[in-house]
Amino acid sequence: MNLAKLAAEAAERGTPVRAALIGAGKFGSMFLSQVPTIKGLTVSAIADLSPDRARTACRAVGWDEARIAASAFLESGAEAAARDDVDVVIEATGNPRAGIAHARAAIANGKHIVMVNVEADVLVGPALAREAAAAGTVYSMAYGDQPALVAEMVDWGRAAGFTIAAAGKGTKYLPAFHNVTPDDVWAHYGLKPEEAARAGMNPQMFNSFLDGTKSAIEMVAIANACGLNVPANGLSFPPCGVDDLAHVLRPRAVGGQLDGPGMVETISSVERDGRPVFRDLRWGVYVVLEAPNDYAAACFKQYGLPTDSTGRYAAMYKPFHLIGLELSISVLSAALRREATGCTREMRGTVAAVSKRALKKGEMLDGEGGYTVWGKAQPLARAGEALPIGLAHGVALTRDIPAGQVLTFTDVEMGADPVVDLYRKLAKG
Repeated sequence: MNLAKLAAEAAERGTPVRAALIGAGKFGSMFLSQVPTIKGLTVSAIADLSPDRARTACRAVGWDEARIAASAFLESGAEAAARDDVDVVIEATGNPRAGIAHARAAIANGKHIVMVNVEADVLVGPALAREAAAAGTVYSMAYGDQPALVAEMVDWGRAAGFTIAAAGKGTKYLPAFHNVTPDDVWAHYGLKPEEAARAGMNPQMFNSFLDGTKSAIEMVAIANACGLNVPANGLSFPPCGVDDLAHVLRPRAVGGQLDGPGMVETISSVERDGRPVFRDLRWGVYVVLEAPNDYAAACFKQYGLPTDSTGRYAAMYKPFHLIGLELSISVLSAALRREATGCTREMRGTVAAVSKRALKKGEMLDGEGGYTVWGKAQPLARAGEALPIGLAHGVALTRDIPAGQVLTFTDVEMGADPVVDLYRKLAKG
């Protein structure tokens, strides 16, 4: 409740929070657009594969030339993490291997790390969190992205004495979306390819949102951070509006659609026949609460919460999220409060690579949002040797794979790989 005050006091002391941004894409650009209006926050360095592109991004979001000249523009994320004028490193590349390397570079240099890179977090987040804690730094989810917002709502619910029945987000989903490729993604967003290109929108990244992969990654991240469960058969994306959250997202034993209590799930903003869901939550996040007693259940009704037919389950939701426009909350919280806005604790689930079509021996996988595979959320106990989507990039198949099959480590030529070793060690507990 006093984060802006703490930041303003830091500015008055002449000790603003100094951030380094690694990856000046859409998420990073949204963050950069807010920096000039936040007292007590500066960006010392921006690392991107193309520093010129990063400078162009700064101009596009309204930075003046003086502010641009005051920041260092680098190609190396590791170099940005090592700078003396940096307190917090923001990892926003979306590349899981790069994200792991950059997080470790930040931790080794005593910097706090804000992980926009959920792909890296669901692979080895617990190990990175432990390394940061041992070094006395903060490892944090990125506020504005759904996992951190959901983690906040889960924490609020538990701190208020409620049991969490379900938590998650909304999206637009149809089963056919699992097979969409970057070639035909823009039609589903109502955009022409040239419009998307002018806006700097990456088709493979946006396809990961459409084909279900990003939802799986985010739900597993929430499960890992909040101690919630991943559905046994993966996300089911039930069509559901905000008025029906408490009815649909409760255990089957009491009339709902979930395997049991304490589940993550993504709801769809469209019915299976394509009709829009009434009062959908496409852009928002939710938590379903179970009342601990009859008195609390009565209060649900008295204060207008949407409940199920029993009155014991009620929903709270946030209809929108502002993505990178809210990222400063994490940066300031890490530096000024030494507190994460959500942090992975354990491996509850993984995101398995599933073939989008029949694949041939020797074919190269292209990872999240691509042409070959999509990501399916799996409970860790059931995943076995499933190949994580974060490792299903740039590796060749050792055999033919039929469409719709979960890939395993034996299906690809992986070779010696410390990231694979670390993931498998975490997966085994």
